[in-house]
Amino acid sequence: MSAQIKYAYLKGHTWLFRRNYPKDVAMVLGHQAMKQSLKTGDAHTARVRAAEANARYETMIAKVRGSSEELLSVDGWAQAPETALGRLRATLEQSATVTGRPDFGRIKARERVPIRDVGRVYLGRRSNELRPGGFKSVRYSVGLFLSKYAERSVCSLTRADGREFLALVCQLSPLIGKSETTRGLSLDRLVAFSELGSARITVRTQKRIWSQVNHFLDWVVYEGHLEQNPFRTVLFDQKVRAQPYAVPTDEDVVRLLDARDGLLNTFLITCLLTGMRSGEAAGLLREDLVAKGNLGTFVHVRPNDLRLLKTEAAERVVPVHPVLDELFRELPASGPLFPDLTVNTVTKQFAVLRRRVGLDHLVFHSTRKWFVTACERTGVPEHWTATLVGHRSARSENGITYGIYSAGISDQQKRSIIDQIRLPS
Repeated sequence: MSAQIKYAYLKGHTWLFRRNYPKDVAMVLGHQAMKQSLKTGDAHTARVRAAEANARYETMIAKVRGSSEELLSVDGWAQAPETALGRLRATLEQSATVTGRPDFGRIKARERVPIRDVGRVYLGRRSNELRPGGFKSVRYSVGLFLSKYAERSVCSLTRADGREFLALVCQLSPLIGKSETTRGLSLDRLVAFSELGSARITVRTQKRIWSQVNHFLDWVVYEGHLEQNPFRTVLFDQKVRAQPYAVPTDEDVVRLLDARDGLLNTFLITCLLTGMRSGEAAGLLREDLVAKGNLGTFVHVRPNDLRLLKTEAAERVVPVHPVLDELFRELPASGPLFPDLTVNTVTKQFAVLRRRVGLDHLVFHSTRKWFVTACERTGVPEHWTATLVGHRSARSENGITYGIYSAGISDQQKRSIIDQIRLPS
């Protein structure tokens, strides 16, 4: 869940600021709110810039109201309100109190917009901003909300609706996403289906749905369809318990590799010996393999047409293990190394594989944990391992300072780490 900054909203990777003017000030300015981009995706920077925007907002309110008291007498306003308002606006423009708005407009009355319509627009925009996996989650969460309130107008939403929606979400069963009979059902009917069993979705899933619906309503506020998000005052007071992925033991790895899955075996070994995420490995191109003289071959993990990266730190250069040198020779000589694999395919095929070998406690991302554990057991410093797996360095408390002053570990050091890792037999 993203950080909360008052009067700011995260759209894609950029924070935007919106704060409504008081009605008397809005009438003068002809605009309902101060809106601007904070031009950053970093929450700390956005918080500082939002504070600066709030200071400008307060200054503008004070100046507009001060000018109003000086220029608008009771008689003048009663006899010629348009003339008096025009004088006030001219004075404000001349004094540069209002910046970024070359002309004043008239406030338009808010229309009663159906939630269904704004929801359609929001999902259309998010589909262009998010990767398929991320959008699927947003579409599901906002879809639940729309199935309950689509026919209502945006302005009719209240805090009571927020409490009702959250209570219904808490009653959902984890089976609703796995049953064909639940496809396309409304929230009310999904709750009725869930009553047939006792299992409920985890608190983490509930919080994710709640967060994404609030993100949607924050966007509605930013677009000017709503004065404020009424759901923000409804507290989600359940505690989310961390459930980290299990770390495979060497015996687990042996069982997975001994199964010799025709689709996943080489891919599985690649992730075990490089620590790459499934999406990073599925997007590997032959062009990403770079020869570095007597240090051997390295993989340049970088964005391409097949996949993006999770973070900036994820772009890195990782040595190819000697075992992979042999396996990569059998893969395509150009283009994608794994043309038949996507993250979705890998996830589903691994689910079949783990059931076959009796390792239901594992997910494919567990291969990354095995690699990190293998590095740790060779005595490699934590910040060296972070470089190999694309995590931000954790050597010092002030990671930013360390990142500025250090050029990172050398290719030779990386090679020495990778060559120490051995697949269990």
